[in-house]
Parts: sequence; C-alpha cells; structure tokens
Amino acid sequence: MAVIDSDAHVLETERTWDYLLESERQYKPRIVATPNDPSSGGESWLIDSVYIGKARNVGHETPKEAREMDDINARLKHMDELDVDVQVLYPTIFLRPFTRRPELELAVTRSYNRWLVDIWKRAPERLRWVAVLPLLTMDKALEEARFAKENGACGIFMRGLEGDKRLSDSHFFPLYEEAGRLDLPVCVHSATGSFAVHDFFLNECGFSKFKLAVVGSFHALIFHEIPDKFPKTKFAFIEVSSQWVPYAIHDFARRFERSGKQVDKGNVLRKNRIYVACQTDDDLPYVLKYAGEDQLVIGTDYGHNDTSSEILALRKLKEDGAVSPEIVNKILDDNARALYGL
Repeated sequence: MAVIDSDAHVLETERTWDYLLESERQYKPRIVATPNDPSSGGESWLIDSVYIGKARNVGHETPKEAREMDDINARLKHMDELDVDVQVLYPTIFLRPFTRRPELELAVTRSYNRWLVDIWKRAPERLRWVAVLPLLTMDKALEEARFAKENGACGIFMRGLEGDKRLSDSHFFPLYEEAGRLDLPVCVHSATGSFAVHDFFLNECGFSKFKLAVVGSFHALIFHEIPDKFPKTKFAFIEVSSQWVPYAIHDFARRFERSGKQVDKGNVLRKNRIYVACQTDDDLPYVLKYAGEDQLVIGTDYGHNDTSSEILALRKLKEDGAVSPEIVNKILDDNARALYGL
C-alpha cells in the first residue's frame, strides 16, 4: 500500500516568478517588509497593490529548503521520514484574492505552473501538483489546463468563491467540461478569491472567510445538480475537514425532499464523483455514514501551520484505530489514486 498526502503545499519564493515573459516583468510579485502588520509575520508579497502575508502560517516543523522547494532531495528525504510516498502540491500565495486584472492573473499563474513543472520533473513519481488557472480569461484557462495535464498536473485548483462568481456559475462550465475530458479533478481548496468576502471578514480567524465559502460551494454544486451536467468530472473539497459533510448533505436532502425528490444520503458523494479531505480528529465513523468509504482522502497541509495542519496525520490515521485498516488503506491510497488519477 502506498501513502498519498492529498494536500501538501509549496511556499512560493522569488524563483517562482522566473518564468514570467519579458513583457510581463512589471507584474512580478515583490517581497516587502511589513513590520507593522503582525498577521503577515513581518514580510509580505506585494501584487497589484495587494499585500499578502508571506511569513505567516509557516509550518516550521518542515525544513525551509523543503517547503520552499529549494532542495528537492531534502523534500523527498523528509517525505521518507514521514512515510509518505506521494505528495500532491497546492499553492500558498493564491489562497487569497490578489488581482482583478486578467493580464496580471495570467502572467503570475502561468509562471507558477511552470515552476511546478520543473519541480515535478525532478521527482515525477513522488511530487504531483494541482494547476492554478487564469479564471478571468476562460480561453487561456483551458489552454493552461491542457498544458498542465501534459506536464504532471493531477488537478485544477479553485477557491470557494472566484471573484464575484459562485462555483455553480455557468462561467465555469467550459472548465468543468474540459476538466472531465482531461481527467483533472476540480479541487476546491480552503480559500476565497472574492475581495468582498475577504475584506468583510478581514480580522476574522479564517473560518467564515475561507472554510464556509468551500462548504457553500459544495452545497451549491449538488443543489443545482452541476455534476450531472459534466458526468466525467470529479470534484474535491480540500482542507476544510469532513465534519461538515453530514450537515451539508442533510440540509440538501431536506430541500430536495420538499419538492418530492428522494435523496440517498449515503450516496451523494459517490453519485456526484465528489471527494472530501478528512482530518484525523473528525468523527470518521459518523462521517463515513454520509461520505461512504470510497470518497475520503487525507492530507497533512505540509508547509503550513493552521487548524488543518497535521504533519503526522497520515501516520496517525493508520495508528489510532478509529476506523478499520481496510478503510484506512482506501483513504491513504485507493481513494487518492482514484481522485487524482495516479
């Protein structure tokens, strides 16, 4: 059995933007000191006049050269120490909204993706990655998705809200169609791309700002039967635990049943090809009644230090005995392979 970390992170550095075209150099994110902003950790990225804390939420139990991908061998060595065979890499800088300008979004996401391609090439069997797309320009987003698929990507990154649009908006339908064709799951990560929501909850701990947006997008997708429109497309909801799954499905079922439609609550995720990343402190026996044993995966949030971070999560899941070894094997291996097409 392999052990697959379904949610690990890279922390971007100035090297991430080395892949900008010469004509795009004016869009390069800059590192600036922000000593008067304690939430930034004293250092921030400056992108399009937006400050994004760079030195905050850093998991210092991970080696700096590993989390910043300066030393790929150091990353692989640490994975070996953690008994992890494969990591699926997610971004850090893009967890917050950063621009409303399509040309800037295209430049920085394209550079980020090419940085990840070079990382993947160093260890193609062990380091897979989720592509960040320029969603303000759909034709470019589809083009970038195809490039990513050809270069080791195993998913498409989305946030709970993207700009002023919910994920059930028809704007994203061409992407969902292409994602199914490419066998790239749409991975909705704890994050928001909405300036309005982000700024409204600016001083909030992150629960309403990041987590609830993802739960809401799950509910909207199944309530509006979006997965039915794209029968080849898989969806995943990452870094929001799985504790909310029974509540969201129960609410969805009650609303559907009021219109005379019956819902098999234990089959909603499977029917809609939806996967959810759980945490070791979730009430997994209860969650499994709604999620089913084939739709849960788990990640460590490697490189970060927040409520979802648990560097030994994969080892703990095997050792704590909360669910049977057969289900543990599915969460750590089979389900992740099915989700990411590994």
